[in-house]
Amino acid sequence: MWLIRGSRGARPLRPAGGGWPGAVLFDRDGTLVHDVPYNGDPDLVVPVPGARWAVDALRAEGVALGVVTNQSGVGRGLLDRRAVLAVADRIERLLGPFDVWAVCPHAPADGCRCRKPAPGLVEGAAAELGVDPARAVVVGDRASDVEAAEAAGATGLLVRPGGPDLRAVVAGLVGRR
Repeated sequence: MWLIRGSRGARPLRPAGGGWPGAVLFDRDGTLVHDVPYNGDPDLVVPVPGARWAVDALRAEGVALGVVTNQSGVGRGLLDRRAVLAVADRIERLLGPFDVWAVCPHAPADGCRCRKPAPGLVEGAAAELGVDPARAVVVGDRASDVEAAEAAGATGLLVRPGGPDLRAVVAGLVGRR
């Protein structure tokens, strides 16, 4: 697993209380940006509708933000670390900075502990942020995102075409405050 400190930098976090999460961890492809299989080209990065609003709303509340992403193209020899980091940089330019990126570079057959639905990415990102996984929310577009959250003891929320979109899911979180 690659844990990469985001470009957000140090800033005061509001303490998590009540039903409010200490961190929100987003899946990358299909959740924050449109899914382009094995994308290593920053020019192909396009945010999903409502993505900028969603992350800005959480930032305004002082919530720590992270990205947890399987990038099996690395393990398959289709991408390298430089390409994954270039895409992450483009996402941060479009959506603003994140506090941490947790990346699984393994192919599915590698049997690692970090590839979702295993809990490693969620646990690693939460630890990097100093947040108990039980106080984290993982937002993703696949069952494996929710399964990884549950395996780590976090809450998983699903976004889907025709179902709750990213803006609606985050509005629900902000509305709980």
